[in-house]
Amino acid sequence: MDDRRIEFYPDHFEASTPTGDSPPQTSTPPSLPKTDCSSRSQRQLWARRKFMSAASMLNLFSLPGLHWKSDSDGQEKVELSVVELQSLRSEIADLEEREALLKARLEHLDEVLRSARLSGYLFIRTRWTALPGEPPIDESDVDDWLPRFVVLQGPCIFFYLQSTDMSPQDSTLLPDVVEVGPLPVFMQEDEQRYSFFVLTRQGLRYECSSPSKMQVDSWMTALRIDCKLECDTIPSKDSMEA
Repeated sequence: MDDRRIEFYPDHFEASTPTGDSPPQTSTPPSLPKTDCSSRSQRQLWARRKFMSAASMLNLFSLPGLHWKSDSDGQEKVELSVVELQSLRSEIADLEEREALLKARLEHLDEVLRSARLSGYLFIRTRWTALPGEPPIDESDVDDWLPRFVVLQGPCIFFYLQSTDMSPQDSTLLPDVVEVGPLPVFMQEDEQRYSFFVLTRQGLRYECSSPSKMQVDSWMTALRIDCKLECDTIPSKDSMEA
């Protein structure tokens, strides 16, 4: 086995500063005159502070153990074997890849928020129109409301699992929407929820809810306008609870 080792010094991980490598000048109280011992202690303290940032960076990675030692000048350094160096490079590559993915997601979200006519989190569940003779579903024991990031953009309604997702989990075309209407107010986890539905010509019904009545009213109004549906007066809270 190759037991060659690669030495990494803290200066490699630290950005250069205008003051160079010299330790900062600190004032000494008049009652404590400068001595060689105190100067040596200050230099060692400054050197220890310099490599702390490098140690913090290396400790971010899952290396089994870092071998620190001091050279003849009292400088701290870490030794890495070839295997440890390869592992470190691999983790750095993974972090760079993750950073690129997060940047792409943020750029996509920014584009969605800029171009969408309406967007936000709603609780969603789906139902199919009952066939003739099919018994109705007992909703009392069914709790399948799931949070989704809903986007009204272009000719579609997009349903994302999270706002930072690159692609939607589901979507429907606005020309396929045949009806948008309110649903009764209900209680969910000790919270009052306002709701509405979006019915497509295929018989698929999206039921949407939110604790905010204003948010529900905004979605109903926007969808009715974009789907060119007859815009009836949105019912009041009392009529929805009836």
